[in-house]
Amino acid sequence: MKELNIYLNNQSGLHARPAKNFVNFVKEYSSDIAVLHGGKKANGKSLISILTLGVESGSTIKIEITGEDEEAAFSSLKESIEKGLLGE
Repeated sequence: MKELNIYLNNQSGLHARPAKNFVNFVKEYSSDIAVLHGGKKANGKSLISILTLGVESGSTIKIEITGEDEEAAFSSLKESIEKGLLGE
């Protein structure tokens, strides 16, 4: 399992647009991807599941990646987030 902690410093947190971008990105990988926030765990490949977390700006989320392509998913996701995948 690979883990990634992300601090969201955009204006709106993990609202519909960045959540949709995230879901579309991670669906390219076969690994299970979960997003954790506030004691709740969401399926990273489900837009509705992620939105129910209610992640606001200034929050930290944890992403867990487990599966055959977890290394590739982790590296690619980390790079994409650094380039603004979860931005406005």
